[in-house]
Amino acid sequence: MRPLYFFLKYFLKYPLWVYYPRLITVNKPKRRFARTIFASNHAASFMDPLVVAQCQPPIVFFMTRSDVFTPILKPILWASHMFPIYRDIDGENTKEKNENVFRKCYRILKYGRSLLIFSEGFTDDIFIRRLKPVKKGAVRIGFGALEDMDWAKKVYIRAVGVNYSDPNTIGSDVVISNSDPICLNDYRQKFIDDPNKTIYDLTKLVETKMREQITDVRKKEWAGTHEYIMRLTKKGMNAVDADKSIPLIKRWQYSKDLADWMNSQELDEVVEMVCLRDDLKAYFDLLKKEKIEEKHVAEIVNKKRSDARVKLYFALLWPFAILGLIHNYLPYKLIKNFVEKSFRRKVFWGSVKMTLGVVAIGLFNLIFVFLGYYLIYPSWLIWIGYFFTVAPLSGMIAYGYFNKIKDHKKYKSTLERDLSEIATLRESLLERINQFIPVA
Repeated sequence: MRPLYFFLKYFLKYPLWVYYPRLITVNKPKRRFARTIFASNHAASFMDPLVVAQCQPPIVFFMTRSDVFTPILKPILWASHMFPIYRDIDGENTKEKNENVFRKCYRILKYGRSLLIFSEGFTDDIFIRRLKPVKKGAVRIGFGALEDMDWAKKVYIRAVGVNYSDPNTIGSDVVISNSDPICLNDYRQKFIDDPNKTIYDLTKLVETKMREQITDVRKKEWAGTHEYIMRLTKKGMNAVDADKSIPLIKRWQYSKDLADWMNSQELDEVVEMVCLRDDLKAYFDLLKKEKIEEKHVAEIVNKKRSDARVKLYFALLWPFAILGLIHNYLPYKLIKNFVEKSFRRKVFWGSVKMTLGVVAIGLFNLIFVFLGYYLIYPSWLIWIGYFFTVAPLSGMIAYGYFNKIKDHKKYKSTLERDLSEIATLRESLLERINQFIPVA
């Protein structure tokens, strides 16, 4: 295990927990040396390998787009267990270059390690709950490894589904779901008889199993409706509008069931659903225009927010919030501004902010370790303990505290408004959802 990979696998547990406090793995692999190709969807670019590698026991190597292997990043990516995969647009000799990479993959599988391949090949610029076409690379590499080792050992493929409530929102939920393994050795004779057909058929099987692990809204134009329904019912995996008292697994299953039901219907031909889609969009467009949030409307209508509880929260946690502000605000702000100006595609923001933030905040807080040792009390043990506990925990509290202040101000502003028409419209939409959609 290379040093940087070791760091990413074990020392990113805390920042990932901060970013995704509710993170569950379904059907988790148990063996560290699994000789398995994990074929995953690719919902959130750089965040996907961080989340999957950290949450699954097997030691994995990643297949990554070759264009990120710049002279500066190449040694870092190598140390993180990453291999380049070359595409036609990457210049000459792509086939030969890929063959060299594949031979390295064969050795990895031969000696019991595993591969993680993002089989869709690309990430949507805007996060959409869907599965894009799965490529044949994972199955090809698996059979190539078996031929290379003369079928002497078993090689497996497992479909992986990474499900985010929102990959770029701190405090979001994640469910990683693994299919049962497919043993490629079971298809030896079929592969010998007709390799191309066998690779095609198994790729389709992997695609089917991957679809079973995620929320897959196949009609892209209905993805917004799926999200609106989850937001109104509060039963799904939306990052903001969700009832967190419902177990995450149930919310994930609801999201999947809703998408599966929508996929099974000819929605464009059902007048009630087309009207519902248009009215849902109009409702949320109205909220946006009025600068009102659905969660605040729901809280006011259902009388769920306690003013006394909020005031107690602010009173008890303000000292920790101020401490967290001192320890974290400056590096957090610098990294946030740098990433949002440097990366045009928002899909990269979450992962880059998290990894750079860990480094920047860690370096910044070393100042307090030395100040504490030389100015307050000369004990490295105490101040290193402070560095790993009080500084990061207070930062997490500060982030939640100041977001809570903004949220409460918006809530109070919404509370002062006349919501009668919006509430009536909302109730009507919920009734129609319950009437037309059986899984709702």
